[in-house]
Amino acid sequence: MNMNDNTILITGGTSGIGFELARQLLALNNTVIITGRDPARLAAAQAQLPAVKTAPCDVTDPRSIVALHEHISAAYPALNVLINCAGVMRKLNLNTAGADLEDTTREITTNLNGTIWTDLQFLPLLKRQPRATIVNVSSGLAFVPMPIAPVYCASKAAIHAFTLSLRLQLKQSTVRVVELAPPGTETPLFHADFTPQDVAGLVPMPVATLVRHAIAGLARDVEEIRPGLSNVLKIASRVAPGLMLRQLGKSVDLMLAQQRAPG
Repeated sequence: MNMNDNTILITGGTSGIGFELARQLLALNNTVIITGRDPARLAAAQAQLPAVKTAPCDVTDPRSIVALHEHISAAYPALNVLINCAGVMRKLNLNTAGADLEDTTREITTNLNGTIWTDLQFLPLLKRQPRATIVNVSSGLAFVPMPIAPVYCASKAAIHAFTLSLRLQLKQSTVRVVELAPPGTETPLFHADFTPQDVAGLVPMPVATLVRHAIAGLARDVEEIRPGLSNVLKIASRVAPGLMLRQLGKSVDLMLAQQRAPG
């Protein structure tokens, strides 16, 4: 992929990986549009990156994605790169979950449904370009789950499977399909719901480093970009899946002990 002079849409671009992708891709002389649900956060992101374009969108609402598509098609008809970064991650105890079933599957709605809906809505526009790219962001936890975040891991495993299928279905088109599977990364999402004990002392990868790996992989036309621990998890899922699952599952013992504790 040529990393210059693209028109790029990044969902969930107001913070974390999406924001850093916007920052580094702008520096490579691309037109970058970021989306987000919160107008204040969009304005704050644009204040930090004056060259970035913004557009409101809630990927959990198909009508919002349709409206985004109408705006982008009119304002940026040369759009040739879509990067799906919008996502949420939560610690979830399945022993106590269930009071609000819809909330329990919020990660499915945001991470998985949002990715699928956005890909399909923008596919006709991308197919009109001489060369285009879709980047779906999964996770190293798509290969081996961290049981303390079961619905998040399920959503990312599903994104992995969907991306494999989409790539094959588009093999005769001008659209390349790339999966970016980050390891634990230094972002607000990583710290929002998890303590150091929850992640077994894992040291997250700096977000700028992760994005440099992502851009280098895109430039080399890598179809599945797995920086750092994500590559280890992919290999372990094949050669020692039980061992790695037990390692990632140690934080469940702490969660269950806290559940049993009086008061």
